[in-house]
Amino acid sequence: MIKLYGTSMSRTQRCLWALEEVGVPYEHVPIAIADTRKPEHLKINPNGHIPALDDDGVILFESMAINLYLAEKYGKSTLWPANVEDRARAYQWSFWGMTETEPHLIAMIRQRLFVPADQRDEKVVQGALEALKAPYKVLDGCLKDRDYLLGKSFTIADLNLASILMLGSFVGVDLASTPALQKWLAKCLERPAHQKARAIR
Repeated sequence: MIKLYGTSMSRTQRCLWALEEVGVPYEHVPIAIADTRKPEHLKINPNGHIPALDDDGVILFESMAINLYLAEKYGKSTLWPANVEDRARAYQWSFWGMTETEPHLIAMIRQRLFVPADQRDEKVVQGALEALKAPYKVLDGCLKDRDYLLGKSFTIADLNLASILMLGSFVGVDLASTPALQKWLAKCLERPAHQKARAIR
């Protein structure tokens, strides 16, 4: 059976979502961030991070790599794109989310949720919000004439990118100026597999 290691209050959440989408049996092994440097976890992920996946001896780390693997190996229906061009676009949007948006969202989350109130720097938050405007405009433009990133069907590209952009909801990122993005994100997050994954602790 597949084992997924990591607290659901981390990037492990996106892997739980992928597992729920593909519908294969798995065991979730909660690992707190504080425990990731323990010797038993370092045997699974020598980087001392989460998540990590053990699929019958195939050990993987990095949440995006795990999700792309799960979609390719187990994905039903349209989760894993059928042609090489759309698979390339799935990689593109997954990596784009990590490079163009996630660092700014993480910076905001740190300032607003983890840094002590008397040490917070609002300039960091405003700088991150400003930096997000350009990529959000790009994404909104892409989604204006389609239901999902690759067309009419939800794929691993949507899951991976939505799992990043949902972070904005924790710090009040306003999507009113990007209505196509806002509609797409809400539709992704309403999926039953995502709701199941969100309930896991």
